[in-house]
Amino acid sequence: MNQPADQTLPACDTSKRFVRVTERRADGLVSFEFSIGWPELAVELMLPAAAFEAFCTDNKVQRLDT
Repeated sequence: MNQPADQTLPACDTSKRFVRVTERRADGLVSFEFSIGWPELAVELMLPAAAFEAFCTDNKVQRLDT
């Protein structure tokens, strides 16, 4: 897909990872949004709390919900 010449996309730094927690459920699952490069473009994921903390550590995320 070609972008019009006057429309430039912002730079994307793929080394930056972002997490925004949307819900901590009573059953221990954490629902969150994860994005790479642009915090505005995210996928929704759900993990058990311990796995979520490991995911954040492994990906060196910047928390957007705090």
